[in-house]
Amino acid sequence: MPKAKGKGRRQKYSYNLNRKRLYRSARRRAAPRIACSHIRHAWDPAKSVAQNLAEMGLAEDPNKAVPISKKLLGMEVESDGREQGKKIVRKPYVVNEMEYEASLPEKKSNTLSRDLIDYVRYMIQNHGENYKEMARDEKNYYQDTPKQIKRKISVYKNFYPEEYKDFIASLKPEKMDVQ
Repeated sequence: MPKAKGKGRRQKYSYNLNRKRLYRSARRRAAPRIACSHIRHAWDPAKSVAQNLAEMGLAEDPNKAVPISKKLLGMEVESDGREQGKKIVRKPYVVNEMEYEASLPEKKSNTLSRDLIDYVRYMIQNHGENYKEMARDEKNYYQDTPKQIKRKISVYKNFYPEEYKDFIASLKPEKMDVQ
């Protein structure tokens, strides 16, 4: 099959085209990516970023919102006594929802893997507190050093303190039967 005409020709580079301006205008038109759902729902794409944030009662520039006073910097400046004009907040519910969400307590979702829990229990059950023996055990697949095993056991103790106490208490009767 023959080739399409003109496809194999070399492309000419246009020296007169200002690519920086094209790139900037494309970036300016793109809508901002907003992570917070409250802000996303209240956002008006017809307005600028500064206008949108001002309507919600949020600061566009944190340095302008909470300026560092000259007294802290070591210089004293006389003030006129006039306060800056207060901005009207048309969408206060955005800030209220964000404050409410921030005040909720965080859930602790930190858990250990089932394999690590089984590994630690096996080591404690068979070797007690002897970390050097644990390091030589055949179930020590990852060839952990005694200090690494001790650290894993302490992590298990911190994550599940009551479960650890119950486990140790269940091991004591077994040791009494042996003696």
